[in-house]
Amino acid sequence: MQRISILKKTEAIKMKDYFELTPLLIQRNITIATAESCTGGLIAKMISDVPGASAVFVGGLVPYSNKMKSDWLGVSEDTLEKYGAVSAETVSQMLDGLIKQSGADIGIAVSGIAGPSGGVKEKPVGTVFIGVVKDKKKNIKKYFFSGSRDEVREKSARAALVLIEQALDF
Repeated sequence: MQRISILKKTEAIKMKDYFELTPLLIQRNITIATAESCTGGLIAKMISDVPGASAVFVGGLVPYSNKMKSDWLGVSEDTLEKYGAVSAETVSQMLDGLIKQSGADIGIAVSGIAGPSGGVKEKPVGTVFIGVVKDKKKNIKKYFFSGSRDEVREKSARAALVLIEQALDF
């Protein structure tokens, strides 16, 4: 089952303190893997910054290019052509490939436009799709973040941590 939500710029997003998440994963013995495009490994860094993370963090990929999304995660060229790299459909396929490759209990995937360029009318700078999967259940959300490139990346990573925490209750 896949849920896709769209969050508006004005919607408040609870930003998770990442030092709280990894101990929760350890306590529940739940493994996790990441596939990050626009965040460039920031989520993996946040998870692995916490002592003991090696007990649950399987690893992370940074498939920045479409070629790597296809080669590493099995995202189809048809999906990339039809919907683009920054789309719920691409993130969904990233999640499928990530779980298949890693064997992790939870997968998190991110693709977006951090800026300052690259945005278009339909997908302006700050458009980010974040998806999580656990037990074959997916939750994919579309966000619109404002700010500098670094701010968009930081907000994206912290929003991903919230989705991971929510996935613990799937």
